[in-house]
Amino acid sequence: MARGTSFMRPEVNRHGMLPWLGLALIVLIADQLTKVLILGYYQYGDSTYVAPFFNIVRAHNTGAAFSFLAAASGWQRWLFVGIGAVATLFILYLLRTHAGQRLFCFALACILGGAVGNVIDRLLHGYVVDFLQFHWEQRWYFPAFNVADTAITIGAIGLILDELLRVRKSKAS
Repeated sequence: MARGTSFMRPEVNRHGMLPWLGLALIVLIADQLTKVLILGYYQYGDSTYVAPFFNIVRAHNTGAAFSFLAAASGWQRWLFVGIGAVATLFILYLLRTHAGQRLFCFALACILGGAVGNVIDRLLHGYVVDFLQFHWEQRWYFPAFNVADTAITIGAIGLILDELLRVRKSKAS
């Protein structure tokens, strides 16, 4: 163990987390910029055909993923804001204490930027602005989503990949 550290407090690399915070900020800016454009140019429900499998549509989600709890009476807004705030603090702690683990931190930064973007929507509007809509032959529509949701999904995939690689590496040792 390095001098000056204790078993209970992991060594912290504060400068190492700055690139990850920068990535989270880029995700947050991209998310909020695209949502501002959608809110400025589209009315609720407006849709633009882009390709046979893809539309831009303005949708509002008061729930979580796949509109989970969207029909609740409004309390879910504050539940999801609270979950987002707690997740943000936990991710910041993990970034601070694991800054050298690149894939892990990349994944966390994507999740952080996306989570903060969706929390901002809930605080400002009471719903999350979604606008990316994929479909199959005008019959099957995947729920609309946004840049934040995409970043969160990429982050989740990154965490799974990081864990699989960690397990593989530990078995090889």
